[in-house]
Amino acid sequence: MQAWQKWGAALALGALLGTAQAQILVGQTAGLSGVVGPGVQETAAGARLFIDAVNAKGGVHGQKIELIAMDDKFDPKTAGENARVLIEDKKVHVMFLTRGTPHTEAIIPHLDKHGVALVGPSTGAMVLHQPVRKHVFNVRATYQREAEKAMAHLASLGMTRIAVLYADDSFGADGVAGAQKGLAQARLEPVVLEKFNRAQPDFAPPAAKIAQAQAQAVMIIGSGTTVVDGYAALRKAGSTAQLVTLSNNASNGFIKSLGEHARGVIVSQVFPNERSLGYPMVREAIELNKARGQGEVSPAMLEGFAAAKVLVEGLRRAGPKPTREKIQSALESIQQLDLGGLLVSYGENDHTGLDFADLSIIGADGKFRR
Repeated sequence: MQAWQKWGAALALGALLGTAQAQILVGQTAGLSGVVGPGVQETAAGARLFIDAVNAKGGVHGQKIELIAMDDKFDPKTAGENARVLIEDKKVHVMFLTRGTPHTEAIIPHLDKHGVALVGPSTGAMVLHQPVRKHVFNVRATYQREAEKAMAHLASLGMTRIAVLYADDSFGADGVAGAQKGLAQARLEPVVLEKFNRAQPDFAPPAAKIAQAQAQAVMIIGSGTTVVDGYAALRKAGSTAQLVTLSNNASNGFIKSLGEHARGVIVSQVFPNERSLGYPMVREAIELNKARGQGEVSPAMLEGFAAAKVLVEGLRRAGPKPTREKIQSALESIQQLDLGGLLVSYGENDHTGLDFADLSIIGADGKFRR
């Protein structure tokens, strides 16, 4: 049984047994199934690694943490309704690890209405950073930072014909802003710049344009299997362009979905190399994962692991009787928290989190290489 399957089974068992032992309720809505399912499952598994380790030692101030997860199937409307249920009906103390930009935007009204903090949304949307969203505490870097770095890298390789395809939603608009900034700094313009329908993309027309323009590289700002479908359309159209995508696809599940086309794909990253033992956080995640007899740690797992560390620190600072208001204040009090080689700070006017961005390439062995 895969790690995420065990995690899902544990959630189902927890729902049957109730919350008699778990006194700190943490809510999550994310696309546990659907186009981003594999990546979301890996991120959740990384978070569970740390939360389970904390619970095994008695929890926080003697109280166990229970993660109540609901599947929104990567649908923004469902994400909003799930958040309402978690906050109003399940009475969670804090929200955690949502996935997707429009999806996270859909839950913000519920956060604001009830004064509930959200820790570690799995999105790098600038809209969640500027202006500051009172109840949103970001952990990972922004998509704009990633996209800008990727464009600078391609330009440094001498590539001048670069195309950009992006989802027609707030996530896509955010990522393309970073890509355009990076291209402008290199005094370049995209040879093709087109958006696609997030729910029902048709990549054939833009793929034909990209092939005709003889693009050397294509950045696809999309999620999961959508990017895989776009890549397949490019190859079918005869394009041999280098594929580049963002860290929301930095999962082993994404590599598997690419199949034989995985080798050479560039994926931006917002955490250190998942095999870099020089980072205490990475070493800790590897050791905990090994103790559970699971496979290798992935970048997606590291994101969940880091977010869980921030969550637990906020709960610890909130004291033995945490309330929504106390958790909010506790998170804003975090200054120079060492996650294990990465420092994170917050304040009333700063909920940005980390600014780490790097690039990786998928090797012949099906692993991310830096």
